[in-house]
Amino acid sequence: MELELDRLVDKVMAELAKKLAEAEGSEKAARTQESETRPVTLTAAQSLGDRLSQPLFEEAEPARIANIPEPRWKEGLEELLASTPGRIGVWRTGTRPLTKTMLQLRVDHAAAVDAVYGEVSEGLLQEFRLFSVETTHENTETYLKRPDLGRIITEQGVALIKERCKLKPQVQVVVSDGLSASAVEANLRDVYPALLDSLASYGLSVGTPFFVKGGRVACMDHIGEILQPDVFVLLIGERPGLVTANSMSAYMCYRPRRGTVESDRTVISNIHRGGTSPVEAGAHIGTVLKKMLEQQASGVKLSL
Repeated sequence: MELELDRLVDKVMAELAKKLAEAEGSEKAARTQESETRPVTLTAAQSLGDRLSQPLFEEAEPARIANIPEPRWKEGLEELLASTPGRIGVWRTGTRPLTKTMLQLRVDHAAAVDAVYGEVSEGLLQEFRLFSVETTHENTETYLKRPDLGRIITEQGVALIKERCKLKPQVQVVVSDGLSASAVEANLRDVYPALLDSLASYGLSVGTPFFVKGGRVACMDHIGEILQPDVFVLLIGERPGLVTANSMSAYMCYRPRRGTVESDRTVISNIHRGGTSPVEAGAHIGTVLKKMLEQQASGVKLSL
């Protein structure tokens, strides 16, 4: 009896497996035929090409939607979401944030850490013919604990600057990774050409640009002592946050020297695709530098 029952069960299972295989094969054949007969539009092909051409470190725009179910003031919440990239309306599950909120937070934190510990690619520096010098920071850990060491160029760096750079230029441009190598990678290709075009349109001459590894803002004072430019602009990676890790700043100063105080510097910050447009920032930097030369001032003394 048990043997007959086992045979019956085996027979039913075999029939069921056969029917499932036939159904799956029919569905697969239908999908294949549909894909072969459906025309591929140019828009679809372009869209695929655009996605494949996106850089690996392109900053993704998070969806600006609130997770609060049935908010009491929906319009007001939507206005808040449109006015800030901050994490508002994320809601919760019990006393904890939603899983997707926590995962996004960890992704953004990881991007910030990578920005601090990352390095600007040699290919990017070669693309703009920027030679490199270093500060006395030694390594990233020391750089984070000893900001003063990021303000001083090494002896080898000083010798290289004197050897390769034009002395007493009208405008000196320097790029530094600062606290975000990602910011340089993400923005330099837009900011730098726009800046050079802006300076050329005003008839301003540029010295020899270069890159400073492990630089702090005040490294422009040490370089100013060496090259003695009329005006100086430092394009440097900002401290990364959880909104973006790709933000750059442009610090400008009229005749920077040792002992320059922070109120003597002019800065354009939050240069990234979600903030101040990199191209527009480059053009505006040129305008600010022109006014510095005209007024022979910078910082709080400069009238913009």
